[in-house]
Amino acid sequence: MTTQRTLSRSSYILVICCIAAIGGFLFGFDSGVINGTVDGLQASFNSDSAGTGFNVASMLLGCAIGAFFAGRLADRFGRRTLLIVAAVFFLISAWGSGVAGSSMEFVIYRILGGLAVGAASVMTPAYISEVAPSAYRGRLATIQQVAIISGLFMAFLSNYVLAYVAGSAMSELWFGFATWRWMFWIELIPAAVFLVALLFIPESPRYLISTGKQGEARRVLGLVMPERDVSSKIDEINTTLDQDHKPRLKDVINRSTGKIHGIVWVGIGLAVFQQLVGINVVFYYGAVLWQSVGFSEGDALLINVISGAVSIGACLLAIALIDKIGRKPLLWGGSVGMAGTLACLSYAFSTATMVDGSLQLSSDMGVFALLCANLYVLFFNASWGPVMWVMLGEMFPNQMRGSGLAIAGLFQWLANFGITMTFPIMLASIGLFGAYGFYAISAVASVFFVIYFVKETRGKELEEMAYE
Repeated sequence: MTTQRTLSRSSYILVICCIAAIGGFLFGFDSGVINGTVDGLQASFNSDSAGTGFNVASMLLGCAIGAFFAGRLADRFGRRTLLIVAAVFFLISAWGSGVAGSSMEFVIYRILGGLAVGAASVMTPAYISEVAPSAYRGRLATIQQVAIISGLFMAFLSNYVLAYVAGSAMSELWFGFATWRWMFWIELIPAAVFLVALLFIPESPRYLISTGKQGEARRVLGLVMPERDVSSKIDEINTTLDQDHKPRLKDVINRSTGKIHGIVWVGIGLAVFQQLVGINVVFYYGAVLWQSVGFSEGDALLINVISGAVSIGACLLAIALIDKIGRKPLLWGGSVGMAGTLACLSYAFSTATMVDGSLQLSSDMGVFALLCANLYVLFFNASWGPVMWVMLGEMFPNQMRGSGLAIAGLFQWLANFGITMTFPIMLASIGLFGAYGFYAISAVASVFFVIYFVKETRGKELEEMAYE
């Protein structure tokens, strides 16, 4: 009977974590769908390189704002409540991005989607870390990255299928609407599923305790852990929350020194380095990148699908390893692998020649670049992709988890915006060789950051997390 209850409890935890992770799926889909629509946006809105870059990157401004305020709002209204709001914004953005008739209108809807992505990016790992037992919290939190990559993969796959059926992203598909518009509307389906499913999951017990709802917290904890451990867990959470005040933004400042706690700087570093290695250039501009070195639109979209499949496999590898070997070894190992593959990509692109106004790689170099790109994606998604989100969800003490996630999430999305916005400019000025050389140098720097500043969190209860 005890074993049956344990299995039932584990299944319940897995289900609610998977529902929360649908936010990650939409995060990935919303980020990846733009990949196949760049040409359609450029043609429909007559935008230049800078304008196209802003159309693509505009969502990231919303992401930065959403990530920053979601942490604080979640401390006030709850993790589940913020995820429900995000689901509504996903629906509005998916519809509006497809019906937009101008760059300005499109940007507004993409920023709304960005608010949802930013909120989901910090609330999903926070929610999962707060309902999952420490013994397998890492594996459950990694579901977030699997969901993100699955969303990217499905966006790439649907873009490829729709473009194949219509002939191109700019061709008319159904009811007289261009294919690129349908690429956005496909997202309405998972967004609706997310909204409905969220109505059936409980609020985070740590949030409930922080707001004085002890009875409700006891009920939820009874669903995710043995009843005999509930009272001691409530006492443990209460102790770490410093009941003299509710969580607030200034908890990130050390009261005795007046300086920002060191753990916040580490969180910012993790968030920024995840972007400086250039992964979202592959996700957002993959089709443009491969077309720029000689691949057709169809082949470029198919390459994106392959990269998405590789990413899912890499995330599954991370799930198998994260609670066995820890977070830190995966981070520095991934950094080393990314540095090597990015350097090889930079070299491959340096051999490209200009033919009829566009870059061309030799057939051998094209295969080499494609192999290096997929190895790079594998290293990222077996390390920094999932592990950064896992660590941000668990590394902060209870009192400042919302605030710490808000600040780290803000910097993560600002870095994402900077990298995404500058790629077309770098492509036009220093070329792919220079751009990927910069990403390789950033990967090397991240190795030393992890070794000297990041502390292992494997196997620790959230109540054991320290401020420094």
